[in-house]
Amino acid sequence: MRAVIIEEYGGKEKLKETEVPMPIAKAHQVIVKERATSINPIDWKLREGYLKEMIPWEFPIILGWDVAGEIAEVGSEVTDWKVGDRVFARPETTRFGTYAEYTAVDDNLLAHIPETISFEEAAAVPLAGLTAWQALFDYGKLAAGEKILIHAGSGGVGTYAIQLAKSKGAFVISTASEKNRDLLLSLGVDQFIDYKNEDFTEILNDVDVIFDTMGGEVLKNSFKVVKPHTGRIISIVAEADKELIENADVAFHNIWLEPNGKQLTELANLMEQGKVKSIIGATYPLSEKGIYDAHAMSETHHAVGKIVIKVGE
Repeated sequence: MRAVIIEEYGGKEKLKETEVPMPIAKAHQVIVKERATSINPIDWKLREGYLKEMIPWEFPIILGWDVAGEIAEVGSEVTDWKVGDRVFARPETTRFGTYAEYTAVDDNLLAHIPETISFEEAAAVPLAGLTAWQALFDYGKLAAGEKILIHAGSGGVGTYAIQLAKSKGAFVISTASEKNRDLLLSLGVDQFIDYKNEDFTEILNDVDVIFDTMGGEVLKNSFKVVKPHTGRIISIVAEADKELIENADVAFHNIWLEPNGKQLTELANLMEQGKVKSIIGATYPLSEKGIYDAHAMSETHHAVGKIVIKVGE
């Protein structure tokens, strides 16, 4: 089958289109004929070698950890899924990723794609949507009526986080650049902050939950506006200074996504109800040049919503 791989760490020029063996389904796996996948920052961070000590894989590596498509084959112990089912998933993190025509997925990580949702819309969801879900609900314990600040709301994770927070009945505040104001307001943002011209530390106070996707000074300054004692700050990029956490007397979590088929099914239900939608900023084909261009777009940190890769018809 056709795939885009890397055979060594480095820049985008290391991406290579080639033929690789078809995946083989284990007892509790299915083989998905891919129709779409998507790009996440972990893809190019891994390609550059930033994660090689944490994830010491052999080469070649197929990047990509989102998939939407149809089941082409089921393993011997699979009972809840059949060939032809439209599914999406955030597969386990292995060196056999989703920049390929077929991929193997554990059956407990699958979710049905609603009939009203396209493969591209579904492929955008798993990693970013589950990251937002777990940050807000598993760790943030976000409740109706609470105030949440979502940094960089126009990004892939941010666009899902805004919609999930609204679905919970929270008051949603988000930072982004002015050009993305209308998009964020359309997703349900109650208070928009133009980060280039406004300082959120001068505007906000007593925020119940803060979702950090930036790290650095943004994370540090978030402690100035979080609600003392009961506030929660969740970051997906960095650890916070212990002294800051102690002085604010708040809960802090630096989280790493756990693939979860049940939560993905909850997301699918919200999509079917029209409460959550995928914002797709760009689409590229599954090819050496397509993945190269998609990584280049992601690396700017200014992509709006998700970058999707079309795999096949």
